[in-house]
Amino acid sequence: MEAKSIVIVVGGMTCSSCAQTIEQHVGKINGVHNIKVSLEEKNAVIIYDSKLQTPGTLQEAIHDMGFDAILADSNPQPVLPDTVFLTIPTQSTLTSKQIRSTLLKNKGILDVKMSSDQKTAVVTFISSIINGKQIIQMVPGVDLSTSAPEVAPGTCEDASWSQASSVVLRLKIEGMTCHSCTSTIEGKIGKLQGIQRIKVSLDNQEAVVMYQPHLITAEEIKHQIEAAGFIASFKKQPRPLKLSAVDLERLKNAQAKGSETILKENSKNANDTKTIVFRIDGMHCNSCVLNIQSTISTLPSVTNIVVSLEKKSAIINYNPNLISIDVLRKAIEAVSPETFKVSLPDEYENVALFTTLASPLKSPVALRDASQPLTQVVVINIEGMTCNSCVQSIEGVISQKAGVKSIHVSLPNHNGTIEYDPLQTCPEDLQSSIEDMGFDASLSAKAELPVVITRPSPEVQLESHKTEPPSKVSPLHVAKCETKTISKCYVQVTGMTCASCVANIERNLRREDGIHSILVALMAGKAEVRYNPAITHPSAIAELIRELGFGATVMENCDEGDGILELVVRGMTCASCVHKIESTLMKTNGVLYCSVALATNKAHIKYDPEIIGPRDIIQMIKDLGFTTSLVKKDKSASHLDHKQEIRQWRRSFLVSLVFCIPVMGLMIYMMIMDSQLADAHTHHNMSTEEMEALHSSMFLERQLLPGLSVMNFLSFLLCVPVQMFGGWHFYIQAYKALKHKTANMDVLIVLATSIAFVYSFVILLVAMAEKAKSNPVTFFDTPPMLFVFISLGRWLEHVAKGKTSEALARLISLQATEATIVTLGPDNILLSEEQVDVELVQRGDIVKVIPGGKFPVDGRVIEGHSMVDESLITGEAMPVTKKPGNTVIAGSINQNGSLLISATHVGADTTLSQIVKLVEEAQTSKAPIQQFADKLSGYFVPFIVAVSVVTLFAWIIIGFVDFEIVEKYFLGYNKSISAAEVIIRFAFQASITVLCIACPCSLGLATPTAVMVGTGVGAQNGILIKGGEPLEMAHKVKVVVFDKTGTITHGTPEVMQVRFLVESNQIPHNKMLAIVGTAESNSEHPLGVAITKYCKKELDSETLGTCTDFQVVPGCGISCKVTNIEALLYRKNKMIEENNIKNVTLVKIEEDVEESMQPALIIDADLPTTLTSQKYSVLIGNREWMNRNGLLVKSEVDKAMTEHERRGRTAVLAAIDGVLCGLIAIADTVKPEAELAVYTLKSMGLEVVLMTGDNSKTARSVASQVGITKVFAEVLPSHKVAKVKQLQDEGKRVAMVGDGINDSPALAMANVGIAIGTGTDVAIEAADVVLIKDDLMDVVASIDLSRKTVKRIRINFVFALIYNLIGVPIAAGVFLPIGLVLQPWMGSAAMAASSVSVVLSSLLLKMYQKPSSEKLEFQARGQIRHKSPSEISVHIGIDETGTGSPKLSLMDRIINYSRASINSLFSDKRSVNSIVLNEPDKHSLLVGDFGEDDDTAL
Repeated sequence: MEAKSIVIVVGGMTCSSCAQTIEQHVGKINGVHNIKVSLEEKNAVIIYDSKLQTPGTLQEAIHDMGFDAILADSNPQPVLPDTVFLTIPTQSTLTSKQIRSTLLKNKGILDVKMSSDQKTAVVTFISSIINGKQIIQMVPGVDLSTSAPEVAPGTCEDASWSQASSVVLRLKIEGMTCHSCTSTIEGKIGKLQGIQRIKVSLDNQEAVVMYQPHLITAEEIKHQIEAAGFIASFKKQPRPLKLSAVDLERLKNAQAKGSETILKENSKNANDTKTIVFRIDGMHCNSCVLNIQSTISTLPSVTNIVVSLEKKSAIINYNPNLISIDVLRKAIEAVSPETFKVSLPDEYENVALFTTLASPLKSPVALRDASQPLTQVVVINIEGMTCNSCVQSIEGVISQKAGVKSIHVSLPNHNGTIEYDPLQTCPEDLQSSIEDMGFDASLSAKAELPVVITRPSPEVQLESHKTEPPSKVSPLHVAKCETKTISKCYVQVTGMTCASCVANIERNLRREDGIHSILVALMAGKAEVRYNPAITHPSAIAELIRELGFGATVMENCDEGDGILELVVRGMTCASCVHKIESTLMKTNGVLYCSVALATNKAHIKYDPEIIGPRDIIQMIKDLGFTTSLVKKDKSASHLDHKQEIRQWRRSFLVSLVFCIPVMGLMIYMMIMDSQLADAHTHHNMSTEEMEALHSSMFLERQLLPGLSVMNFLSFLLCVPVQMFGGWHFYIQAYKALKHKTANMDVLIVLATSIAFVYSFVILLVAMAEKAKSNPVTFFDTPPMLFVFISLGRWLEHVAKGKTSEALARLISLQATEATIVTLGPDNILLSEEQVDVELVQRGDIVKVIPGGKFPVDGRVIEGHSMVDESLITGEAMPVTKKPGNTVIAGSINQNGSLLISATHVGADTTLSQIVKLVEEAQTSKAPIQQFADKLSGYFVPFIVAVSVVTLFAWIIIGFVDFEIVEKYFLGYNKSISAAEVIIRFAFQASITVLCIACPCSLGLATPTAVMVGTGVGAQNGILIKGGEPLEMAHKVKVVVFDKTGTITHGTPEVMQVRFLVESNQIPHNKMLAIVGTAESNSEHPLGVAITKYCKKELDSETLGTCTDFQVVPGCGISCKVTNIEALLYRKNKMIEENNIKNVTLVKIEEDVEESMQPALIIDADLPTTLTSQKYSVLIGNREWMNRNGLLVKSEVDKAMTEHERRGRTAVLAAIDGVLCGLIAIADTVKPEAELAVYTLKSMGLEVVLMTGDNSKTARSVASQVGITKVFAEVLPSHKVAKVKQLQDEGKRVAMVGDGINDSPALAMANVGIAIGTGTDVAIEAADVVLIKDDLMDVVASIDLSRKTVKRIRINFVFALIYNLIGVPIAAGVFLPIGLVLQPWMGSAAMAASSVSVVLSSLLLKMYQKPSSEKLEFQARGQIRHKSPSEISVHIGIDETGTGSPKLSLMDRIINYSRASINSLFSDKRSVNSIVLNEPDKHSLLVGDFGEDDDTAL
């Protein structure tokens, strides 16, 4: 007997009574063990006997009740049974046959076998339906077998003793390559009788098997694995889990004496054991525990003792015939140091001291219930721990390991006690894990302690250390235990490109054993899996995802599972308030951590969102009498708008300006006075002495102290605050840069201003020390002027930068701040609604969105119809219709109807948050051209400093050699200053000007500002470009490769034409459509779905008839019986009568009407009111299917089918009751914009290639429709990468455009991967450019935007470089002879201007407009034409150049030369080893361009 489980999707259920009716009706069917119907999930899970029922019969049974039933999975899953042994007492009134028949009448019992002595019954049952306790209640008088059955004389005692025990076997398995190998072994071995559990690990190349040695041997298991084609060897000899010293002693006695009496005596004694629980006060540490355990366990009457320090309890198994409770109590009290107080706890006083199943530590354990995970305890000695944090870190790491149930590390005892599942881990693994953490670990001499845990619940310590008989375990407890053991892990998933990937992973993983639920977030590339750790573990889950073709790694220490809540709590007055809140929250299930600060009124709470939500926590604090609110997070994009920097630089500019204006005034005044003096000198012939006297008599030149003039003193006073406050920021930044051994812009500015200031200050001090008569020339005017221009430049630059990230700021501002959460009653009646902060929305909440409101989270519509504006996220200008079942995106705007949505992704997991994150990352990523700029900037500053020093010394030398040059060009020169001073002053001025004018900033800003604006503009247009690299690379692309299905075409087949092959008086056309549509309604094949959709549309009906006996033959077709279509046709005819215009049933979708079509049909026969249901036999499929069923396909029908196939369509025949009556042509239609997109790309100078896994006919047909001339057909998904590589090897840069369903590797391999999504199906991982809208014109736009951006970057670079190349020589005084001389302040003004000009140039990109389809269509008018088939070159399969194709000899070349066309040999060096199957296309021989690969080369 084999039990199997099948899931049937049930449609048409409206309420819970429907579900109950199905359960009652199907549950009565012979062979059905159990049925569970879920109204929410719309499915039925049936466990049945595969000998008595099949999935088809069960499906039909539900069908006959009037519900739609579809098999969710055609392969039923085997249900692993459990076994229990029953002891039949000799005085039993029932015979063994009666017991067997009584048991077999019950649902859930698969088989009952009797032992030869008729004293033991082995019952095989399904643990999810029935348990041991219920089985005992069915047959009065029997009991669960607790010890071995009596040994018949002459039988092997060993075998009989191990009968009730299980053995764990570890096998090393070689030859496994993938997950299907492990499934094969698990499936094959798991079905063998006597195997209880098997877990095969691909990573460790091992299998852990738990089996019953009296039913199967270890050798037999090994042999079976080898028979499956693998090499198996014993890792460890099989070891019984549960035989202890006592049992071994008994066995020895039994063997020695060979008499039954001793065995009977022993079994009697074993049965007489009782269990007692004592409360022990006075224990302080683990040594007390060990002391009591070691002392009491030596008593001959005690079989087992477990002492718990935490629970202050001792659980003792003892023989009441040998010792009393009172003596036991006194014995414990007598244990050294004799301070323990022992009492019976109240709750155990009244409990009957039940007979134990077995002792956990020493005696054999009976077979357990299915829900009881097997556990062993090991003590590991740990050396090297120094403090409590060591203890915590060991406990933290080891508790995360698969299979570890609990761990307790003792610092004083230097050991750790670990409870673990031996099927998932072993002591050696645990020991090595501890050693990996840096501690010394050794296995304790104490034996491993096997424990069977019935209820791993923390409430009662008793339960974790003793085995309760199943008869004492209530089903409620078992259920509780199962929910407790559900764990959660996060897996980072790479390679997902769209929603179908998500669906694929979720669908496949839900089928796996041990996985309760899975939620995959596409944008975050993350899967959250809830699983049963007893069955599976995170690395196995990751392996399952990898098997599906995605990258998967388990996210270690992923705190994202924990929610973090920051609250402001008002109303706390003292520390006791704090304690009250903390203690209440910490007692709450689901709260992991809570810290409340009285001083700041803040609470920081960590919680598990699976168990508790933020609203529940807030409500709990409110219930305690405090008011609480969320800490408001800064939701605006304040970090993007540069407000802080703008403020800082504006302040800096204003401070510098306040001091700079007087300095400039003084400087201008001095310049005017100097020029007047010069005039007086030339016109009035004043002597030099007179001039000097006049000069020194001016007010500003008067000396306050010897050597200190008013002018210098005022300049110094004005310069100090600027140098200190205005330049503060520069000094900090320059210091940080130099500390990290780099030099930036700030270093140059600090150098220039500091040199000017220090030089002037020193000169002034020297003059005062010498009490000089003439005043020295100082540079105190330079720093204020420099800082004014630089801070002005920086201020303007940040204003402009703030503008560049506007797009991202706008995306962030889309996020709603509040949500309306509603509570629904039965039938979706609104019970209550409340406004909450968007951070408080939990997954699964029902959120109401009113017209005009923003969607606060991603979700699924459960009620209401509306139009939704998603333009700001997807760039889709038209509103999108939303009805129940549709998904909505956070940030989109609801337009006209009120909607109720169920939240699926909240917080950082919403699509909007992910898009924002993606754009943020893109804007911070560097383009390769920018790395060059950064490198340049690194050398730039030292180079400028060197130039500046060279300038200084050069002018000093020139000045002393030829003073006239300096005298001529030095502004404000007067004879009162010495020549040496003039030369030094001039040299300093030139070198400071060089430092001021040089600007690495403009170089550094050239790329990032353009990338930022470019990606932002892209995001606004629904084009997400992932950073600078793809943006820069896209303009270099020479070849654009399009995937066909889902990219050029819609990806879903549609019926193109229906041709009726019989007269309408034989079968009315409506009737045929109804029958064919009904027949295909059970099919999951895309063609079947297309036919059903088409028939429903034509008949204007959502429901069709009933389909039974449905059979599918893959590659051929379907056969079935159809009934109940009369009512449907009657309704349709009524409509036709009412409106006779609608009666054209002839279908013609294409423009060119064929003559073979039937004329329009007018139905006038009214159906009688009493509709009699008729049964039709239907066949739908290809030619072969019709021939196989004895139907002849006429030559004209065959010709029509061939014509359709030539045009890339699939032609399907339909026969009703043995008459061929219809030909249906189905094709995947080309997207309307595809042709224009291909034409535009070609006009941009790009080569366009079509790559598909489809056949060459279809590929050629699609290519001719869109105007592509080069096609790669029949390319497997894995070979698409090789194709892209092949094009790259020819030196071409390739852009690959795909929908990402099976072309992720090719998207990743291409220079630019462009993923075309639909709505939120954003190809996150593989693609470089993501088109949110499903519009091929966006491919054109993305390449166009890339070209524009790169052009802008280049213009910026030219600006920056030319400026520096010209500015530095001017500053250094190279152009002095032609009168070009710069003051330092002019240099700093020019520098500021260069930075601002670069940023403004980038901002011009904001004007970018996407090329509109209308404009492009107008330009291409008349030039777009369909290609003739002869213009298209089709290359099949992986093509001639496999990896490393051999060099051909001359002889081979001659042979190939005769086989292939002359043209293909010379025009394409790669097709030299191609074999032509038929005549090459003549056109391709003539036109060299298309001869790239031979026409039908293999």
